[in-house]
Amino acid sequence: MNEIKLLDCTLRDGGYVNDWKFGHANLVSMLERLISSGTEIIEIGFLDDRREFDINRSIMPDTESVGKIYGKVDKKNAMILGMIDYGTCGIENLQLCSESYLDGIRVIFKKHLMHEAMAFCAQVKALGYKVFSQLVSITSYSDEELKELIKLVNEVKPYAVSIVDTYGLLHQEGLLHYFSLLNEYVLPEIGIGYHSHNNFQLAYANCIEYLKAEKKHDIVVDATLYGMGKSAGNAPIELVAMHLNSNYDKKYDINQMLEAIDGNIMQIYKKSPWGYNLFYYLSASNNCHPNYVQFLLDKHTLSMKSINKILDSIAEEKKLLYDKSHIEKLYYEYQKKECDDSEDVKRLIEALKGREILLIGPGKNIQAQETKVASYISEKSPVVISTNFIPGVFKVDFVFLSNTRRYIRLSDALTEYKNKDVQIIATSNVTNANGQFEYTLNNSRLLDYEADIIDNSFVMLLKALLQAGVHSVACAGFDGYSENGGNYFNEQMEYWFARRKAEELNNYVKQYLRSVENKMKVLFVTDSVYCEQ
Repeated sequence: MNEIKLLDCTLRDGGYVNDWKFGHANLVSMLERLISSGTEIIEIGFLDDRREFDINRSIMPDTESVGKIYGKVDKKNAMILGMIDYGTCGIENLQLCSESYLDGIRVIFKKHLMHEAMAFCAQVKALGYKVFSQLVSITSYSDEELKELIKLVNEVKPYAVSIVDTYGLLHQEGLLHYFSLLNEYVLPEIGIGYHSHNNFQLAYANCIEYLKAEKKHDIVVDATLYGMGKSAGNAPIELVAMHLNSNYDKKYDINQMLEAIDGNIMQIYKKSPWGYNLFYYLSASNNCHPNYVQFLLDKHTLSMKSINKILDSIAEEKKLLYDKSHIEKLYYEYQKKECDDSEDVKRLIEALKGREILLIGPGKNIQAQETKVASYISEKSPVVISTNFIPGVFKVDFVFLSNTRRYIRLSDALTEYKNKDVQIIATSNVTNANGQFEYTLNNSRLLDYEADIIDNSFVMLLKALLQAGVHSVACAGFDGYSENGGNYFNEQMEYWFARRKAEELNNYVKQYLRSVENKMKVLFVTDSVYCEQ
C-alpha cells in the first residue's frame, strides 16, 4: 500500500475564523500538541507579504517570521509547511529552505493562473522546499483543463498536488472522478492530496472514500482540529485520525488532539462558531461563491425560495468568481416582478377615497407613545395601514406587504386577522401562500433603483398611496434608524445593517419626503427623525 500522511491545517485554514490571531502561546501549544500526536504534516499559517509581522498571528510576511514564532518548538519527525496564495508573497520573501524553519510550502491558485502559479512553484522548489500545488476550486476544472494542469505538474514535479474542494461542492462520485484523473496521469513519485470543506456535511465521509480508493501514489489528507475553518469548516482531524488508527494501522495519539481542542480551540468556537448551516448549504447547493448568498441574505427581503431562484439564475461562468454587479442586477430583476395592477389600483382608490389615512410602522414609539396614537385614532377614525407587521394593540384595516421574509413570519397572524376584515396590499414580489391577495401592486414602479436600499418599505408605501390618489397621511411608529440599535419594538425585526447605515437610511427617507411635499402632506403622530429640522 502507498503511504498515507495526515496533514493538519488548523493554524492556517482555521485562521479565517479569527483573522489568524490565536495568540503566541496558543500557536506554540497547538503546534506542540500536533507534533506529539504523530501528525506527519503540519501547516502553521499563511505567508503573505501584505501583512505585518505579529507574533500572535499565524499569517506572516516572510519565512524569517516563521522562525520568530515557532523556532523554539522541536519539530521531531513532523514536516512543517507554510502556505502562499499565489501572488500574495513574492519569492524574495522566502529564505533558502536550509535556513528556514519550514520544510515545505503549499501554493494555492485558481484555474486561470495555473501557468504562472506552477512556474512560481518551480522557483519555490529551487530554494529547496517541498512544494505542494493546491488546485483551488477543483470543481471549476473540466477534464481537459485538469489534464493541462497535470502536464505542468509533471514538469515541475512538486512533492504533491492536491484536490481542493474550496466551496464544499463535491459528493463522493465527483471526488473519485477527479482523483482517478490525477491518479492515472500524475507521475507516480508525486503525492496526491485532498482538502475538503463541510458545506454538505460530507468532509469526513469523503475523506473515507478518498482513502479507500485504489491508488498509485502517496496520499495526503487534510483536516483541522474540531473541523475549524472558514465557511462550514473542514474534516475534523480527530475523526480522520480515529479512522486511520482503526483501518490503516496508524498510531496517532488522539488524546493530544483532544487536549488541543479543549485548551486552544473551544474558546474560539464559543465566540465564533463554524460548521454546517443554511448559509453554506445554499452556497454549495447552488454551486456558487458564498458571497452571493451573503449579498442576498443581507437584503432581508427574500425568502429562502426566492434566494434559491436568484442563485440558480447566476451565469455559469460567474458562479465561483464573485461578481457584485452581476448579483445586484439579478436581485433588481427579481424584485421588479412586473404585473398589470390597473384594476387593483382602481379598487384601492375607491377604498381609500375621502378617508383619513394612518400608517403604522414597527418603531419603538408605537408602544412608547401609544396614547398619542390611540388619541389620533379616536379623533379621526382613520383607515389604518400597517407595514410588514401587525401591531397587536391597534386594529388595522390593511397590511402592506413588500417583504417576503416578513410575510412568512406573519403568516399565522394574518390567518387569524383574516377573520377580522383585514385586507392585504402586497407588492408583486410577494407570493401568497394560499390564493390571491386582495390587492397586488406592481413592485417595479415602487422600487428606487438609484438608492442603496432599493426597497425601503415606508417609501414604497407612500408611492403606492400616491398612485391610489392619497395626498395626506399620518404616520406612527416610523421612528427612523439609530446607530445605537433598538430600531424596532420587536427586536427580532432588527436589520443587521440598520446601525451601520442609520444616517444614510434616515437621509434617504428625508430626501424622499422633501421630493413629494407638494404632492402629499405627511404628518408624524409619534416622534420621528424624519420630521426633525
